[in-house]
This record gives sequence, structure tokens and C-alpha cells, in this order.
Amino acid sequence: MVANSPSLLIISPNMGDVATQTKSFLSGKVAHFTESVIREMTRKAMMYDAVNLAQGFPDFPAPAEIKRAAQEAIAADINQYAITWGAKSLRNAIARKFQEWQGMTVDPETELTVCCGSTEAIVSTLLAVCNAGDEVIIFEPFYENYGPDSIISGAKPRYVRLRPPAKADVDGEWTFDERELRAAFHNQTKAIVVNTPNNPTGKVFTRAELELIRDLCVEFNVLAITDEIYEHILYDGTEHISIATLDGMRERTVTINGMSKTYAVTGWRVGWTVAPPAITNAIRKVHDFLTVGAPAPLQEAGAAALSMPSEYYGKLAEGYRVRRDHLMPALTAAGFKCFQPHGAYYVMTDISAFGYQDDVSFAKYLVQKIGVACVPGSSFYRDPRDGAKQVRFAFCKKPETLDAAAQRLAKLVC
Repeated sequence: MVANSPSLLIISPNMGDVATQTKSFLSGKVAHFTESVIREMTRKAMMYDAVNLAQGFPDFPAPAEIKRAAQEAIAADINQYAITWGAKSLRNAIARKFQEWQGMTVDPETELTVCCGSTEAIVSTLLAVCNAGDEVIIFEPFYENYGPDSIISGAKPRYVRLRPPAKADVDGEWTFDERELRAAFHNQTKAIVVNTPNNPTGKVFTRAELELIRDLCVEFNVLAITDEIYEHILYDGTEHISIATLDGMRERTVTINGMSKTYAVTGWRVGWTVAPPAITNAIRKVHDFLTVGAPAPLQEAGAAALSMPSEYYGKLAEGYRVRRDHLMPALTAAGFKCFQPHGAYYVMTDISAFGYQDDVSFAKYLVQKIGVACVPGSSFYRDPRDGAKQVRFAFCKKPETLDAAAQRLAKLVC
């Protein structure tokens, strides 16, 4: 047998004859998804010394007081395991902030689980609630983890399209068809994933849209899993609403959030779930055996972060609005058609003007020859053809980084 082979050749006697059987070393689940295209584009940006507008991590410092809290926690020897489901100081801070911002009371002892980032929180939740044969509804374009996480949990993803505004470069909104959404719900539907503000589109779901989702969840007895990691990054007067606060949803919602985006610490990997006690108990079991616990000193820093004054969040949103309005004119001048985001820190664009056959070849050209990394739009869709004329840019960068990208993009020719 060849070393590192993905299969094992078994030779066994059978009634005097020699029979052979090939047994795969690999799970059939992994055949249904690829590695992260977003992380791949970061590697390509490093390889070609390109400006990285692909992966959504800030290139500017985190708040000094949060870093200081982490340093103090390490110096105080808070370096061993925290309670598996989260340090009490952080759970109390999460519950307090949820009450302050969403007006919902959360029991930190029975309704909170601290995980290794919101990414682990999502897969722990799906593993805790899904069985083989279940379906999970996902809006597309989607954050690329949702489909693979559903498959890993044994469920089948079912997609509902978000459609871009009829015209790019205008203040429109991504929308979905109510009939298409209703048709996705049936007896095998276990959950729907709602990401608001949305990555990659920047869509902020309205109260009316969330109420429609609520009505369908109640009618079909479906769980809502909401990724609210960009809750404070909002523009143009939009409002973030947690679906858990709507009538009828308190007992059928898992709210997922984390420190990464709000506090510019994507590498710290501290996230959490808020869910009813029975679901929380199941999530804690999966989380325990999946990762044991999030970094203890960074949980203490998280408690400090969640105590930041309300002014911090207003400045955060305004700072990202300035960055959005910095990058979008440069993209438009270079020939992209932009779909203006109303939340999060990404902008989806139409690349039809450049004449490329698909988004992957265009993204390859952009990173290798122009020196700017983006994410091919096809990575956000079930069918790559649906994103073949789109790419996504992240604007969570310093002004000088956006300026450098603009200078390079000016070399593009439509």
C-alpha cells in the first residue's frame, strides 16, 4: 500500500479464494464541499504580495483597553481551563449586554455557551440539533461555512435565493421571494440559518422579513439559528433586530455572536450561543467534546470588551461607513458595479464589464497581475454559475490599505 493513500486494500480469504475489497479512509461528507475559498485567497494575497481585500479581518489595532485586559489576565495567571461552557465573568457580561441592546433577559447559567469563535458555535449548534434526514434552510449567497456545517451535522442544506437590486450602484436591497421561502419549509425542516447583517451581501433583514420567517418557523416547528456577528456594523439608518425577541421565537432560536468583528480581534476565537436551556445543554455537550473551551485569558478580556460604553458602537459603525464610502467609488471608477451594503463590512460587485468568463479566472488575474485579492462570488452559491459574474471585497482596512488597493485597481481595463 502506498503511504498516505486515501484508501486501504483489504485481502481476506473467502471459501479458498482470495477476495479484495477497497475501503476508503475518507468520510463521504467531505466530498460535498471544498476548503475555504476565503482563506485560500488570503494565502494567494501573501504569495503575490497583493492587497488583501478578500478575508474579513481588520488590519488596524484592536482597542487598547481590550488588549490590556488580555495582558492583565495572562499576567494574573488566568491561563488554565475556564469552565467548559464559559467563564462566569464573560457569561454575565453577555447576558447583561443582551438585556441592554435587545431587551431580552438571558440566564447566564443555563442559556449561554462560550465557544471557540462563532464558527465553532454554529457547527456545535447544528451537531446538537440535527439528525440524518433533517434539512437546514440557508439563504444564498451565504457565508461559506453554513452548507458544510449542515452536511457535517448529517443534515441536508436547502437554499433560498437572495436576489440583488435590479440596478447596481444604487441604494437598493437584496430580497427573497416569499413563495420560494415558504416552499422550502416542510416536515423535514429542522432549522433555518439567518445571518443579519449579512455576509457577503451587506443585507440587513427588516422586521417584516423576520416576522415572516418567524411565522414559518412557528407553523412548521422549525428552529432559527441566527448569526449576528455584525450586529453593530450598520449604515443608512438600518436597525438590527434579533429574531429571538419576536413573539413566539424565544424558545425556538439559537442566537450566535462573538468578539471577532465588533472588537477587531478575529484571531482570538471567542464566540457564544444564546439558546433555551434544553438546547443549550445539548450545545454544551457537543462543544465540550469538540473544543473543550475558549482561551481563558481572552474570555476575561471579552468581559471587559462587552462593558465598552455605547459610544464605542456608534463610532465603530461610523468608521466602517467611512471605509465603505472610501472603497466603493474606487471600485466603480475601476469598472465594477457595486451593490451597496447596509451592514457588515463587505461589498458584492458585478464584474460583467471586464468580459471574463467566470469569477474564478477574474479573481486569479486580479490577485496575480493587479495585486488585489477578492473572493470569487461563486464560493457563496450552491451552483457556481450563479456567482460567476460577482466578486466580494472587504473594506475592514486602514485608509492607506484602501488607497493602495484603489491605485492598483486603476490599472484595470474594462
